[in-house]
Amino acid sequence: MPTFAAHAFIWVGEWNATTGLEAIRGAADAGVDILEIPLLRPAEFDAALVKRQLAEHGIGGACSLVLPADAHMPAQPKAALAFLTLALDQVETLGATYLGGVLYANLGHLTRQPPTADERATCIEVLGQVAAEAQKRGITLGIEPVNRYETYLYNTASDTIKLIDAIGADNVVLHLDTYHMNIEEQGFSNPITQAGKRLGYIHLSESDRGLVGKGNVRWDEVFAGLAEVGYTGPLVLESFAAVNPDLIGATCMWREAGYTGAQLAREGIAFLRDRAAAVGLP
Repeated sequence: MPTFAAHAFIWVGEWNATTGLEAIRGAADAGVDILEIPLLRPAEFDAALVKRQLAEHGIGGACSLVLPADAHMPAQPKAALAFLTLALDQVETLGATYLGGVLYANLGHLTRQPPTADERATCIEVLGQVAAEAQKRGITLGIEPVNRYETYLYNTASDTIKLIDAIGADNVVLHLDTYHMNIEEQGFSNPITQAGKRLGYIHLSESDRGLVGKGNVRWDEVFAGLAEVGYTGPLVLESFAAVNPDLIGATCMWREAGYTGAQLAREGIAFLRDRAAAVGLP
């Protein structure tokens, strides 16, 4: 049976001791296996507390992040390495085994130029160091390509597969997101089949970040691709009912969501379960 996960942004816009528990309870009520936690401020994250709360509610945790403005990897590689190392400390304390997202960039940092060879070489070098440290701790890194309006570095599955192959570490996987795929890819199935076993994590997000199945994402293609590659990673519902203050500028989430978190979770997870069952995902 597939593993189902949900992002905390379905319920809360910012993670702290109060809102974090709200998201944990929401995830437990939705019947998911894993809650994805935004680790945007690792220095403020109480991993020991969250570990206990997750255990009390019978769900696991995974973490994701983007780099802060003062740690955009090509421009500030030492700061990026320090930030990601601190994040690994927190993931390890949490007892989680996954850290994914935009591990290479500050969202919204645009140079008005395509990435240079030196910028990408810096990403390969620094992420290689992070991967080696993560491997010691039993943590998998997931690298997520995002759309051109949020970063200029890695926008497509093809670009990101080249980065992963250049890093050459067994614990680095591709982290796809159907919201970004809808903007950058020519179809949904081909990028998934191109990735094959490199695909370790996927955000299942609608074209408007709302209720899955109500927008422009071609879900039949998504699940056909997942079935073709025998995907066994988590199926992660990522919908936004709340706005995160650290990401609002890059994601342009200005409007209030038209759905409650409970509705996004209840109907979204049911939709994903039906689609997974229809294609026989393991």
